[in-house]
Amino acid sequence: MLHLLLPKACFVLSLCSLGIVASSVNLLQASDATALLVFKSKADLKYNLPYSPNTSFHFCQWLGVKCFQRKVVRLVVQGLDLGGVFAPDTLSRLDQLRVLSLQNNSLNGPIPDLSKLVNLKTLFLAHNSFTGYFPPSIISLHRLGTLDLSYNNLTGPIPSKLISLERLYYLRLEWNRFNGSVPPLNQSFLQAFNVSCNNLTGAVPVTPTLARFGLSSFLSNPSLCGEIIQKECRPSSPFFRPSLSAAAPPPPEIALGQSENLDGVEFGKQSPKTKHKRTALIVGFSSAVFVLTGSLLCFVIAVRKKRNQKKSKSVSESENVINPEMAAVMQIDQQENELEEKVKRVQGMQVGKSGSLLFCAGEAQVYTLDQLLRASAELLGRGTTGTTYKAVLDNRLIVSVKRLDASKLAGTTKAMFDGHMESVGGLRHPNLVPLRAYFQAREERLLIYDYQPNGSLFSLIHGSKSTRAKPLHWTSCLKIGEDVAQGLSYIHQAWRFVHGNLKSSNVLLGPDFAACVADYCLTVLFNSTIDDGTDNRAYKAPETRNSNHQTTSKSDVYAYGILLLELLTGKLPSEFPVLVPNDMMNWVKSSREDDGAEDNRLEMLIEVAMACSLTSPEQRPTMWQVLKMLQEIKEAVLMEDGELDPHRAFS
Repeated sequence: MLHLLLPKACFVLSLCSLGIVASSVNLLQASDATALLVFKSKADLKYNLPYSPNTSFHFCQWLGVKCFQRKVVRLVVQGLDLGGVFAPDTLSRLDQLRVLSLQNNSLNGPIPDLSKLVNLKTLFLAHNSFTGYFPPSIISLHRLGTLDLSYNNLTGPIPSKLISLERLYYLRLEWNRFNGSVPPLNQSFLQAFNVSCNNLTGAVPVTPTLARFGLSSFLSNPSLCGEIIQKECRPSSPFFRPSLSAAAPPPPEIALGQSENLDGVEFGKQSPKTKHKRTALIVGFSSAVFVLTGSLLCFVIAVRKKRNQKKSKSVSESENVINPEMAAVMQIDQQENELEEKVKRVQGMQVGKSGSLLFCAGEAQVYTLDQLLRASAELLGRGTTGTTYKAVLDNRLIVSVKRLDASKLAGTTKAMFDGHMESVGGLRHPNLVPLRAYFQAREERLLIYDYQPNGSLFSLIHGSKSTRAKPLHWTSCLKIGEDVAQGLSYIHQAWRFVHGNLKSSNVLLGPDFAACVADYCLTVLFNSTIDDGTDNRAYKAPETRNSNHQTTSKSDVYAYGILLLELLTGKLPSEFPVLVPNDMMNWVKSSREDDGAEDNRLEMLIEVAMACSLTSPEQRPTMWQVLKMLQEIKEAVLMEDGELDPHRAFS
């Protein structure tokens, strides 16, 4: 009988080495706990994960772990500086795993075989030190919607079989060392895509999907070319070969009177409301200067990263031979200042002039000021910062032109305006209405944006005066709320800017009905607190209602909370009662006609809105925290439904 017991004894012994002692039945139930403990033993070299064999039967309560019916469905372990390896046959045992995030750690070595994670929908492995090729096992994960391998040291080609992942809607591969060509991605749901700062070569395939993304998705791949990035594919030749024939013609001259005498300007006679097919914006980037900027920026950041890695390693003074890599590291401090100066000089070249019309960084000069002023115009609305028009140019391009209120801009100098708008013009995010160009002469200031064809969120929520709209379904509220949170979080985190004037009329709906934040980062130019009515005052955080106090990121969070309550109730902010939290919850629910089937998730969404609109700014969450809360609500709903495709559940 000994030979029959031997396999089980060996199994128990291997688990004992991890400190786990239990009956065979309990071991079977705790298989997910075992996988987590084995992962910790290989990955967590600095003992930052508080997983213990003594608590293995409560593993569903461990940090970052979420379970459904005693199986791990979500593991989020981020920013803990684990420092080890993602070993094979560890987390891949979690056969019910839907969401896996190990980003912002210091994991190294290759990414293991993940093919057993057949239910995986979301995979974040960014900001580590993974090496090796693109993991081929990922191609077999047909339910995968989100994939982020950015900021690692992965090499080799990006597999063309990525096109088989039909549900992919988020793909980030930037800041690696991938080579070869860009795969011909054609997933109709793909919303986020970036392969910048790699070694990719050849023409970018012209597919409907890739054509939606601009140069910022392909930066610092000097050997890429093609129609999508507006760079001609040529035989190998010097990048900056002088060529008279290739020189772009100078922009047409604009009469001085046209650029200065603009008081009472009209963009052409107002046309009757006619339906125009929206002509796609010609986003061309003919200059190599912008590519050079991306390359220099990538190199500067890479140099800094390498310097920080080397700071902890001392070099023996007795060594007489210094290898080339070490010599380069020792010269970084001297090179860095010079590189940064070059970057600044190149950035200064990015803004192109067409008469007195300034195009933002990387934007093609597709029209002149004269063409803009001759465009047929339709008044879209008058707001707190100015008047907005829909302008149809003679080339059928449709843009939105905002004429800022000069009376509120007193004290804003030309240099201040230019500097600020150049920075704001660099903001690019799917949930921000992009600023393409701007103009100023004397007291006249115009901002040119993409035209958004489906109106404002205010109109969607409240309908017309004759037909009051019912509150949107709560899942639509969640989708719109997440879109707005994405845009605001990007402004706050990536650029340290503040919106300052968030409200439902400043959220527009794009061609695919994605919510896009508009009129952002303008309040800093105005010399007084913007206030144009009771409803707009309701968006103001208590600490900013005094004109001496500037708006902050936390006051944006307050406005977001009011916006979310407006979404959920379908009522104007001026109609909100002053209630304690419990009464507010009941009031919001009573404003809706839900059948109660999703009562728990609705309550979670209301709690987010109430947390954002707390009186004390210190008690409010950040927009990044708000975004994570909304995403957790969405993931919980999708996991309960057994489907994590947001384009089905939240369209």
